[in-house]
Amino acid sequence: MLNISRPTKPRMKKLLLLPMSLVPIMVAVGGYASLARAADGERLAAQLCSACHGAHGNSESPIFPRLSAQTPEYLTAQLKNFREHARGESDARAYMWAIASQLDDATVASLADYYSHQEPVHGAAGDAALMAKGQDIFEHGVPDRGTPACASCHGEQGQGAGTFPRLAGQHKEYLLRQIEVFKNETRSNAPVMTAVAHTLDSDEAKAVAEWLQSR
Repeated sequence: MLNISRPTKPRMKKLLLLPMSLVPIMVAVGGYASLARAADGERLAAQLCSACHGAHGNSESPIFPRLSAQTPEYLTAQLKNFREHARGESDARAYMWAIASQLDDATVASLADYYSHQEPVHGAAGDAALMAKGQDIFEHGVPDRGTPACASCHGEQGQGAGTFPRLAGQHKEYLLRQIEVFKNETRSNAPVMTAVAHTLDSDEAKAVAEWLQSR
């Protein structure tokens, strides 16, 4: 059984400053880096991450991304970006900054390894014509506007490659929100995606997201 010590007054004050939705989660894991260091990836994922990201990283809510089968390099990089406030979009601030602040490098690596070994999720298929358009953009880009093929970085089936994330099976709503925050540059930790997002119009973005969700 984990040994969770009683919060001191300064730490309790910090808990009171957190968004109320995060307080139960922080208390559940003790709110301390020492506890995070002691927990292996699977246990910490169940305690800290599953409330939003679902069991084994299979999120049911499109607000939160699916993490199952994500590349470990991408997960490691993003958790560190949250911890260091290198991702500044509103969702990152609201949900991930406080949580990631509790994680040391060893725990980040453990979480990334755990999620990368989970079974991938394949989303529901959508409109056939829209999906066909999305697949074409993903595989060939939009040459007239200089949009590169998404597959050149994210893999032929959107499976991800190293620090380029897995997109296959991801919630289309989440994908569209990320394209939007790249466009408005509130998420600025991936300059390549910022440039690409500006070349996609809304219909093209919806088509790509529709196809990727089904993979």
